[in-house]
Parts: sequence; structure tokens; C-alpha cells
Amino acid sequence: MRILFMGTPDFAAVSLKRLVEDGHEICGVFTQPDKPRNRNKVTFSPVKEYALSQGLTVYQPTKLRDGTALELVKSLAPELIVVVAYGRILPKDILDVPPLGCVNVHASLLPKYRGSAPINWAMLNGDAETGVSIMYMAEELDAGDVILTAKTPIDPEEDLPSLWDRLAKVGAEALAEALPLLAAGTAPRTPQDSTQATFAPMLSRELSPIDWTKPVAAIRNQVRGLIPWPCATAELAGQRFKIYKTAVGAATDKTPGTLLSAGKKGIEVACGDGQSLWITELQAEGGKRMSAAAYLLGHPMNI
Repeated sequence: MRILFMGTPDFAAVSLKRLVEDGHEICGVFTQPDKPRNRNKVTFSPVKEYALSQGLTVYQPTKLRDGTALELVKSLAPELIVVVAYGRILPKDILDVPPLGCVNVHASLLPKYRGSAPINWAMLNGDAETGVSIMYMAEELDAGDVILTAKTPIDPEEDLPSLWDRLAKVGAEALAEALPLLAAGTAPRTPQDSTQATFAPMLSRELSPIDWTKPVAAIRNQVRGLIPWPCATAELAGQRFKIYKTAVGAATDKTPGTLLSAGKKGIEVACGDGQSLWITELQAEGGKRMSAAAYLLGHPMNI
């Protein structure tokens, strides 16, 4: 199949790689413009890096609504457009170009978690299950008819990067399953129930500060779901930290936020449900990410 691919992060590169390996004709790759890194250097997106390694032609339009992108898409004559975490909303005139339509790999079980950060919000909310939806694209964000879904459990001990990588593979596999159905004209179209829609807005640093009056489980979900950015944060013994790993502690009647102990097991803090939480991996402001035990060797806390 002749496919125009649109995507940007490593999550999307996994799907592009699967399309190439399955022998599809990739007539072009759209990705976000390069980001400046240092004075004389720029950072390519993971999708661009992979595309160039395969000899694919990369396009990085800055505008999609001035007509130039539309003419480019028409000239490439794709049968299908595949969009995976591109980071741009396609206008209707581009959606209407390919005869087989435009499909999106979205990392949630739609209509749950429409929006830009579905993986994070599934973990922040403590969901036991998530997945990927392959859907036809519509003008409304993430509201198109669903072709198929693939589910996967969320392990209570895994963090966001682990789930992100796993869902990227689940998404690539689901996309590979959907394409023959699209080619044959037998792909299902299941309308979403918009009354059940929930949203996964962009992350911000406002989500970072830990509220120790919350239950242990909620704080652990916050820590897991905000890696690698913006990260959960806490002030402990007068020092601000990013928190990366935690473990469930023991019952306590101390006031939430009280430092209970600090040593080889990490830093123990009282939480709001009568339990304590061990902080086992952290990063001090201006420092490096390390185990809490290693940090305490050089910076003991008197409790």
C-alpha cells in the first residue's frame, strides 16, 4: 500500500518501522520541525532519524492550513495517511485526499482519554488496563470511528517509560492488523460514544508537587505517571527533589508529610491514608538521578 506517514516521537517511529518491514511503499514522512539544541546543532525527531536511515523522504511543514501542505500531499498521491503522535491537527482538506482515508494510532481505549497525553493519564488515574485504538481520523480531535482496539494491563509497579514502549509495540501490531482490512474495504467503523469520552490534556509542572495528604496509591501513580517530564516533586528536609521511584511503607499515625526515617531503604514519609511511602530513587535540584540511599550517604537527614 502507498502510505504517507505522519509522526514525531519514538512511539511513532515503532509504527513506521513496522510499515517499512511489512513492505509498504512509504511515499513520504511528515514530522515536526527540528528543535534547536545548542548554538550550532539541532535535534531530529526519532521519526526523522529512522526515516533518513531507510532512505525515505522527510517533509517538515511549519503550516498545514495555507495550501502548500495540501498541494504537497496531493502530489505524493497516497492511498492512505497514517498518523501516529504527529503533534499537529490535520485540516479537513488534507484528511479528504487519500482514497482509503486517514487513520490514527491512539494510545488509549477510545473514547477514553482523547487528547495529547493518554498514556500518562491512564497511569495517573491508577487504571489497571489501557491499550491502543486504530481509528479513522475526523475533524474533531480523536473522535473518529474506531477500526479496532488492542488492550494491555498496566502493572502497578511499571512506570511511564515502560508502558510507553510497550504500547508503541502494541500500536504497531494493531496497525499492521488493520491495514489489510483497509485495503480490502472490510475495515469496521464503530462510532465512539461521545457521552463516555474523557480527556487527557497536556502535562504541566502544576501536576508535579506531591500532596502528602493523599493516599499512598495516588502518590505512587503520580510518581510513575509523570516520568520523564515533568516528574513528581517534593521538598524534604529543606531540599527540593524530583521523585522517580517509591515503595509502599507501613502503617503510621503521624501527620502526612512527616519524615519518618532515612537510611539504606530510602526516605520514609507519612501519607494521608495512615500509611507511609518509601522514596527509593530521586534527583536533588541541580544534581543527578540516583538512589535515595546513595544520596543520603553524602547528605544525611537528621530525623
